[in-house]
Amino acid sequence: MSEIHTYELKLRWTGNTGPGTTSYTAYERNFRIQAAGKPEIEGSSDPHFRGDERCYNPEELFVSAIAGCHMLWYLHLCAVNGVVVTRYEDQPKGSMEVAATGGGRFLEIILRPTITLSEVRMKEQAFVLHHKAHELCFLAASVNFPISIQPKIVIQS
Repeated sequence: MSEIHTYELKLRWTGNTGPGTTSYTAYERNFRIQAAGKPEIEGSSDPHFRGDERCYNPEELFVSAIAGCHMLWYLHLCAVNGVVVTRYEDQPKGSMEVAATGGGRFLEIILRPTITLSEVRMKEQAFVLHHKAHELCFLAASVNFPISIQPKIVIQS
């Protein structure tokens, strides 16, 4: 039997500089994301769309969510399969196209994790588990574009 999990947040626009949305240039694109008991996240649109470059934009948060979901499944699978990871870092990259209409879509996300293992004997299994983590990732299963994983394995010295 499946379980349903619900995620509720508060998103509040903070970019009203006085006149509201009286024109395209009259307002800022800043917002705050809040969830009970957690720190706020300051957001804005991408600077290409008049956003604040000091804030995370929805596209960056989306790419980081995909990468985080993969990482958490991967670490879980490593733990239950005897693969000891001592460090995990990723540099995910998302590509998005913007259409002439102004809308757009993501074309792909590439995950580029560097995983440090405690022993060389675990290296082959460490690569295999990335495929399984991708299959189990809730977010990867919810998108309609390719996500590729280009892992690099390092052995702890």
